[in-house]
Amino acid sequence: MEQESSNEEATEEAAEEAAEEAAEEPPEEAAEEAAEEAVEEAAEEALSDTSAPGLFLEQAEGEETLIAQLIASQDANEELCAELKNARDDYDLATGVMCSLQRQLEIQESQLRKTESENERLEKELRERENQLQAMSAKFCSLREEWKHEEMIVTTEKENCSLRQVVTEQESKLAEQNKLISDLQGAVSQLEAEALTSRYQIHKQQRAQEEMQSQAETLQHTELQTRVALECLTSRFERFRSKIIQATFGTAGNKPPQAELTDEEVLEAMQKIINERIEFHQMLKQKGVRLPSLYNIDTVTSSPTNSKGRRKSPAR
Repeated sequence: MEQESSNEEATEEAAEEAAEEAAEEPPEEAAEEAAEEAVEEAAEEALSDTSAPGLFLEQAEGEETLIAQLIASQDANEELCAELKNARDDYDLATGVMCSLQRQLEIQESQLRKTESENERLEKELRERENQLQAMSAKFCSLREEWKHEEMIVTTEKENCSLRQVVTEQESKLAEQNKLISDLQGAVSQLEAEALTSRYQIHKQQRAQEEMQSQAETLQHTELQTRVALECLTSRFERFRSKIIQATFGTAGNKPPQAELTDEEVLEAMQKIINERIEFHQMLKQKGVRLPSLYNIDTVTSSPTNSKGRRKSPAR
């Protein structure tokens, strides 16, 4: 009983000192101190409850879960980086194909201009031949009207036939040139369609690249949040473990540990203290000493701490 009363007095003094320190600290540090005090209160309640080892193990499992999530986020980030590199390579390849198609289009357009120039030259030559034919026809008519030499008429007819043959040849060449122009126009249209398709593919790849970059940034942000949460949980876990060790080995008759303790050793020490407390309570009851139950004692012990914690809230 004397040991329990001394523990209660020590708890009250620690709570009062924490309240004074919280009044002097700024709001951010007061909030952190409030979180630490909440962890300390949870540690004190865990010491008075036989389910504290289960809470300790649950926090350890939560830390392992966060570590697994962090590793999964890093793997997903590496996969997205690889996909981003592949998309960039595809983009460079599509850009090269686009440049090649553009050069082919320029070559075809140059050939088309040359063909159109040749076509204009042939049309001009054809008009000159037609003018010559008309002149010869006029000359032939005048010769017939004048009934001049028969040889002149025969010569004129020969020239007329020759000119007609030339006109026929020129018309055939013109038809071939028109066909070539049509073929070149079809090739130009096909190249333009291919260029349009290539531009659409490049635009699509750019959008996919932007989406992957956005996903990579989201994963990096999630990874950062997970790391911050893991560091916070690790810090709280270490503080909680330190409070448990202090409460376990800070009682009378227990020597402070000389080396770092494992989790199993801390749990064994806590279980030993709980068992000794139960045995001492049973021994007093067997001797006829009227004592409240351990549950009522734990409730009374934890209630002053909670009330002091509520009184410290305005100071924050």
